[in-house]
Amino acid sequence: MDCSSINLNAVGKKFQHKWIFREINATLNSGDIVSVTGNNGSGKSTFLKILSGHLSPNKGDVTYFDSNKKKIDRDDVYQYLTFAAPYINLMSRLNLKENIDLYLKFKSLQSGLDGDRLIDLMQLKHAAHKELRFYSSGMQQRVKLALAICAESSILLLDEPTTNLDKEGMSWYTATLKKFSQNRLVVIASNEERDFALCNRSFSILDYKKKKQAGVSKS
Repeated sequence: MDCSSINLNAVGKKFQHKWIFREINATLNSGDIVSVTGNNGSGKSTFLKILSGHLSPNKGDVTYFDSNKKKIDRDDVYQYLTFAAPYINLMSRLNLKENIDLYLKFKSLQSGLDGDRLIDLMQLKHAAHKELRFYSSGMQQRVKLALAICAESSILLLDEPTTNLDKEGMSWYTATLKKFSQNRLVVIASNEERDFALCNRSFSILDYKKKKQAGVSKS
């Protein structure tokens, strides 16, 4: 069963006495590819962590529903999502093949993919037996993105996805996301317009610095 929608009702988050954002009201659906924008430090990453269940809001509710409109327990949401971000670390003393084998103990890949095909898709076959601590930052970012994008998950969260990617890597990211984004809810937080080429909804954290604001807009 997939997670088909996330409903946010008056969601707010604060650290100590400072509100990061508040009164977010929105429904995010399967098939949406949502851009989340805002200045550095505005709360984009915090918002993704709330969607993922890693953080809880101080105010309001986040509710998850499956394709039958049945509520999903918050403690089970991790089974439905994958998350890639520059601050999420890989197992640096394992090689690429070992990292993928470990990952596959917890997540399945999209139909038609296995570990070897995933390495080919990453275009990293030449480095498959090299420990990831010897990878460049761009190569490591490509691995993080591929593991998240190519996993069998109905929610895909991407934070600053093209960080450390060169021009070729950015083209690879866009093509890979396009291939594997169908029938999923994808949420992309970034300041880079290039990350949003496939987005069909827009969302600015800056709109929620004040108490009363509207929901996520259609682009």
